[in-house]
Amino acid sequence: MKEAREIKEAPMPQRYIETKQKEMYSSEGSLWKDGASLFEDRKAKRVNDLVTILVSEKSAASKKATTSANRDSSADYGLSNFFGMDTDFGVQKLPIVNGFYKGTNVFSPSVKGSGKSDFAGKGDTTREGTLTATITAKVVDVLPNGNMVLESRKEILVNNEKEILVFRGIVRPDDVSSNNTILSQYVADAQIYLVGDGVLDDKQSPGWLARFLDKIWPF
Repeated sequence: MKEAREIKEAPMPQRYIETKQKEMYSSEGSLWKDGASLFEDRKAKRVNDLVTILVSEKSAASKKATTSANRDSSADYGLSNFFGMDTDFGVQKLPIVNGFYKGTNVFSPSVKGSGKSDFAGKGDTTREGTLTATITAKVVDVLPNGNMVLESRKEILVNNEKEILVFRGIVRPDDVSSNNTILSQYVADAQIYLVGDGVLDDKQSPGWLARFLDKIWPF
C-alpha cells in the first residue's frame, strides 16, 4: 500500500504521451481514409483518449491520533576502590596524620547524570459516507488484448487544506459507454487514494527539530 507522503509528493501525470501510430491516408478521389470504418464511433481506444469514471464507492473512515511519549533516565556512578586501595590512598594510616585525620576519604570520584524528554501530540480527522466523484482519466497504455490502462489525479485546495484524489485502473473497451463513461465497479485493479495535506495532517507528528533531538538524545 502506498504511503500517503508518496501520494502527496507525486507529480501530476504527463499531459500527453508520445506514441507511434500508423497514419492512414485517403485514396485518390475518396473522402474517407483507407481502413477507416464508416460506422466508427468516438469511443476511447487509443493512448491519450479520455474516459470519464463515475466513482461511487461506499466508505467510512475515522482517525484519531493522540501521541504521548516521554523518556526519563538517570545515572550515578562512584569509585570506592582504586586498584585495591581505598580512595583515601591510605592517608589516614600515616603516623604523621594518625589521630588528626578524621575524614573518611580525600578522593571520592563520582559521575552523575540525568535526562528527560517529553512529547505530546493530538490530531483528529473523520471521513464517512459515500465517495461519489466524477473523474476524467487519460488512457496511458493499451494492453495487447485491447484493455486500456487509465490514470487520473485531482487536487482540490480549500482554505489551505489540500485534498488529493488519485485513480488508476484497467478497463475493457466493451464496458465503456458510447459517451465514454464507465462506473468504478467495472474497473479492474482499481486504485483509489484520497489523502489530505495541510495543517491538520502536520499536527499529528512532531516537528523536525523534535524528531532530530529524539534520535540523538543519549538517555
